[in-house]
Amino acid sequence: MPESIVTADHLVKRYGELAAVDGVSFSIAEGQIFGFLGPNGAGKTTTISILSTYLEPTSGEAAIDGISVIREPARVRGIIGLVPQEIALYPTLSALQNLKFYGRMYGLSGERLERRCRDVLELVELWERRDDRVERFSGGMKRRINLGAGLLHHPRFLLLDEPTVGVDPQSREHIFDTIFKIRDAGTTILYTSHYMEEVELLCDRIAIMDRGRVIADGTLKELLKMLGEGGVIELEVSPPGCPAHLEDELARQEAVTSVRHEGNRLFISSADSARSLAPVMQKLAGAGCQVASLELYSPTLEKLFIHLTGKELRE
Repeated sequence: MPESIVTADHLVKRYGELAAVDGVSFSIAEGQIFGFLGPNGAGKTTTISILSTYLEPTSGEAAIDGISVIREPARVRGIIGLVPQEIALYPTLSALQNLKFYGRMYGLSGERLERRCRDVLELVELWERRDDRVERFSGGMKRRINLGAGLLHHPRFLLLDEPTVGVDPQSREHIFDTIFKIRDAGTTILYTSHYMEEVELLCDRIAIMDRGRVIADGTLKELLKMLGEGGVIELEVSPPGCPAHLEDELARQEAVTSVRHEGNRLFISSADSARSLAPVMQKLAGAGCQVASLELYSPTLEKLFIHLTGKELRE
């Protein structure tokens, strides 16, 4: 089992009475791509800002390769790369000029800087466009240069915050290929995205955050088991209060693994949802509950995300 290169231990970040991060703990094994999911306002960006030494936590600890982000932030900055969601490039400079600028900020110079700029431009497949001004690039090309800027100093740990926002499918595939090459070369990656299919494709392990806490953490297979091997029965019932009185009884039905209600919606996880459906409907009918809608679905990361965080839109 690979050793952990990143550890977060009960991280808290408060702004007055608001806990943007509220006791977050997780670890990332060396060589992993670790996915970070959560609705708007879940605390993902704040956690990333702590790991990248941009913010100091109110309490708790985090370390990269055994180096504390609180006590030794300068050392941490030397071994991490950060690719922000907002493109951080100078549009009137060429791709090569942008990379040289960032390379010097990382302490590179001379032949080493020249070599790393070429290596990175070849990795993101833009060496032939090295002298073109960034303002002439497509959104996908800018994203690839943005990614390259975070790789110049061979970081041990790379934080990627929504690296495919607004790009075309071809550029997205280029970025995926680059991420796998980076991982295979030995860099550990934290990857955040709102695109569930990207996290499913790329990530070895996934953490789901909500309201400042990590509410689930595991491999995709481990997480999907939370919905039950056979899937979920989702019902809209009335009156809204009746499921609360039936949860214990429904949970005792054959193959049912968990029951949760949210407003007038009832979520029943089951090892065999088709077999559980009839007795569940009988119990609801016996309690005078009317079923307005019914959906059976197999476990997916998107369904689990909604199941854990709710359906309300948060801005």
